[in-house]
Amino acid sequence: MRQNALLLPILLSCATLLLAQRYRYWGGGEGAISEDSAIRTARDAPTHSVDMPTWTNRPGFNKDAFTFTRLRYTRNPYRSRAFSHCFTDFPDSDLNLSYRLQQLTSINVDPDGRVLHINDPELFEYPWVYMVEPGALRFETHELETLKKYLLNGGFLMADDFWGTRQWRNFENEMKRVLPNSEFVDLPMDHPIFSCVFDLRGLTKQGLQVPNFRTGEMSQHDGVTWEEHDGEECREVHIRALFDDKGRMIVIACHNTDNGDGWEREQEYHYYFRQFSEKRAYPLGINIIFYAMTH
Repeated sequence: MRQNALLLPILLSCATLLLAQRYRYWGGGEGAISEDSAIRTARDAPTHSVDMPTWTNRPGFNKDAFTFTRLRYTRNPYRSRAFSHCFTDFPDSDLNLSYRLQQLTSINVDPDGRVLHINDPELFEYPWVYMVEPGALRFETHELETLKKYLLNGGFLMADDFWGTRQWRNFENEMKRVLPNSEFVDLPMDHPIFSCVFDLRGLTKQGLQVPNFRTGEMSQHDGVTWEEHDGEECREVHIRALFDDKGRMIVIACHNTDNGDGWEREQEYHYYFRQFSEKRAYPLGINIIFYAMTH
């Protein structure tokens, strides 16, 4: 893979994330992008917020930059459309996390991001991919071998923003189709992924929960940070992982939490940004990327 130069040292002196300078209440347009859209980068889509950051890398380092790569998938037609859309939080989450990674670490980061199908010939050029709302995903048969090969040959998948037992079982079953002999492991809070850049070990798993922005804003009054799906109160956060035969982490699943909203909404909701983006979503996202690219 082309991004081996990511083994650059993290600037660990960044104790806290910088505050967003402006906030704006804006409803956004979840799912406004068609699943069959021809979009190839995050810059190709209209944003929900204002003043999306941009930057450039030094000449000659374009191919040595980390690229936020969003993975497209097929939605199971027999599952609810309400909790599975591969473009949720797009493009703001992709661009904001990329910017914070560029800003707070010494990693060169692609300012545009990518959007790929599993069978896209370019997939193997990008060692880290992100899948949002996989609670009702369905892998096509012809995608299974490609994704297996990708993961077992250095690739890393982060799954995020799916809630409740039903959604978890669907995702777990789909990953079993890809890697039949693998079993998810709940990561303990002393795992290095929780401290490799930002030290989150003082939190419980519940302390990592990022609600959607509406619930997050209301939480300052009622303390509720979980969502309800299929009649289930999804209170318990799980950070689960799959490992290959050599012990390398190849998949991480953030269940009963919505890091993507934490990355997306920083310019819109002051309380939400301070409590959930700055303290939880950004630190965990940066830790996961750093850990994936250095192990």
